Amino acid sequence: MRESVTAYVALGANLGDPVAGVHKAMVDLAALDGITLQNRSSLYRSAPLASGGPDYINAVVEVSTRLSAPALLSAMQQIEQQAGRERPYPNAPRTLDLDLLIYGSASIDSAALVVPHPRMLERAFVLLPLFEIAPQCVTAAQLQAVKTQAIALIGNVISGSDPQSSAGIPLDPGSSPG
Repeated sequence: MRESVTAYVALGANLGDPVAGVHKAMVDLAALDGITLQNRSSLYRSAPLASGGPDYINAVVEVSTRLSAPALLSAMQQIEQQAGRERPYPNAPRTLDLDLLIYGSASIDSAALVVPHPRMLERAFVLLPLFEIAPQCVTAAQLQAVKTQAIALIGNVISGSDPQSSAGIPLDPGSSPG
């Protein structure tokens, strides 16, 4: 059996009920075979970059996975499709967007997948939630570079102190909530 790898996934949505969409995507990721949700950030609201439409709701999750990076990407794309994701043009508003940010220490550059994510260092809506749950993955200089981007913390996905509360997002028992 493949050894587990720590990966970070960015979640975003700005169509329909984006809070519910991001929450459901967290639940769906956690339900996949070969994936354990280890941690999740708070939710953030950000203005669209290089496009129009409503503000986005964003978060980042840390997962432990036995899936290969391409298999994880495929599973993420299936979750996007189930959420009604369409790709009519680049940066179009969306019901759900899942991006594989980091996959262990892997550096991948293929036609289908680039890891680390090629634009993650340009986006406050990725760096702030990633910094919240994995500060070792983000430098002060990287945060400084995106400080002018409009972003606001809007709160935790899971209410209360119990990480397995009514939100139903299973975390690994040894992890702490974000």
